[in-house]
Amino acid sequence: MKNITIAGTGVLGAQIAFQTAYSGYNVTVYDISDKILEKAKTNFSNLAEKYQANLNASQEKLEVAFANLSYSSDLKTAVADADLLIEAIPENIDIKTDFYTKLATVAPEKTVFATNTSTLLPSAIAPFTGRPERFLAMHFSNEIWPHNLAEIMGHSGTDPKVFDQIVEFAKSIGMVPIPIYTEQPGYVTNSLFLPWAFAAIKLWAGGVTDMETIDKVWMIATGTKYLPFATLDTVGMNTIINGLTAMNQNLKDPVIDKAIKLVQEDYIDKGKLGKLVGEGFYKYPNPAFEDESFLLG
Repeated sequence: MKNITIAGTGVLGAQIAFQTAYSGYNVTVYDISDKILEKAKTNFSNLAEKYQANLNASQEKLEVAFANLSYSSDLKTAVADADLLIEAIPENIDIKTDFYTKLATVAPEKTVFATNTSTLLPSAIAPFTGRPERFLAMHFSNEIWPHNLAEIMGHSGTDPKVFDQIVEFAKSIGMVPIPIYTEQPGYVTNSLFLPWAFAAIKLWAGGVTDMETIDKVWMIATGTKYLPFATLDTVGMNTIINGLTAMNQNLKDPVIDKAIKLVQEDYIDKGKLGKLVGEGFYKYPNPAFEDESFLLG
């Protein structure tokens, strides 16, 4: 694999694209408009600063990464020579199936398709891809440069050789591949993370106590700095909304409905999208939970 197309330039799409280019691949970044792609270029510049701070990335290597990036708002052009397309578009089954229906008509036969979905099973999307044997899920965690997991999950029709090929690709871009052999909603990471995080959200939305107190309880009780709402800031508000909405389709829990409304109105609508933009539940770069006084009182 040499030529990689990343579809979608949201939080994770941008990170996947930059990490792949940083690892030496030719990367074409696709989104639905040139205006969105211009915004993605700003995101890449911000990521470069984080790579310098967190990875001691050299200016030379970063310049190579930028040189490896190209952009297109035309899907056919974006995948013209793609060996692999990684899709990171909104977490909505209708949007995804419509995308793959269109993609199947323009992508070369050689192209492997991988979805970064965090809640949907690949078997739900595979029939729309036109190549189910060359389709699977490849799920990344937010801030992929330090949280370098790539969970790889096929479906019953995925070619084992394609599965192995994507495992090797994940290694080549600095990820630790986590092969998942049976379809599992939430993979491994979210199967562990979501019940923990959403329990905290329900306590908050249900009016049991405030979010800082919930984080404080967890910090004191476990001795960890990995706190529910601090971690949710890293995940990002849009991902929280998508996860809560997907979870509540079956549960029909009024507290979760309230949580969705609170996150939408008090955070997303006000531009408080999480750590990446400088504010979510906490303000960054100096969040309250890092202050020595956080545990007092």
